[in-house]
Amino acid sequence: MKSKGLSLLALCCLLLLAFGAQAQNKIKVACVGNSITEGAGLTQPYPAALQQLLGQAYEVRNFGLGGRTLLKKGNRPYWQEDKYQEALAWQPDIVIIKLGTNDSKPQNWAFKDEFKPDYLAFVRSFKALASKPKIYLALPLPAFEEKWGITGSIIQDEIVPAIKDVARQTKVKTIDLYTPFVGKPHLTYDGIHPNDEGAAYLATQVFKALPKKKVNQKASAHR
Repeated sequence: MKSKGLSLLALCCLLLLAFGAQAQNKIKVACVGNSITEGAGLTQPYPAALQQLLGQAYEVRNFGLGGRTLLKKGNRPYWQEDKYQEALAWQPDIVIIKLGTNDSKPQNWAFKDEFKPDYLAFVRSFKALASKPKIYLALPLPAFEEKWGITGSIIQDEIVPAIKDVARQTKVKTIDLYTPFVGKPHLTYDGIHPNDEGAAYLATQVFKALPKKKVNQKASAHR
């Protein structure tokens, strides 16, 4: 009986080690952003839909928080949130940053001269991680209606170009979520936030932008 008990214990230990190794081998994808990332009230926010598209070799975590700004002097800076520290501490392999929509509000865009410096610092905080993640800057969706101060013209004419410039300066890639949504207000439930169909469509755009071959090679290297 004692021998059987030891064998069972050894088997359990081996299984735990196997599950632990599998979890460590997964490619970690951090989705950082505002309410469009958080997806409150949706059946499946875009990070959850992205998880399904990427499959079991990946672990996607949602670090989105509604109403947050990229601007440090914005009314609700993402910088000050625990989610930001959690995203850094997780040491992700891929980071998708989708911020800027709430920065278009008048009280926030009053500090527009600080948007690019703040964004540069934000990107560099992830680039400095030991995990050396691949970073993608997602361009904000169009604002089909002007609500809560969110201003579509500022997003289109100022924020989108600013994010592209930050991407050039930091040598990271962008994911264009603006162009694919142009003319598709039916993919939102209020002119700003994607509905379930829109979140799935957004996840597809992100999925298409990720370099699967390189990522899969990295996954193999982790095994």
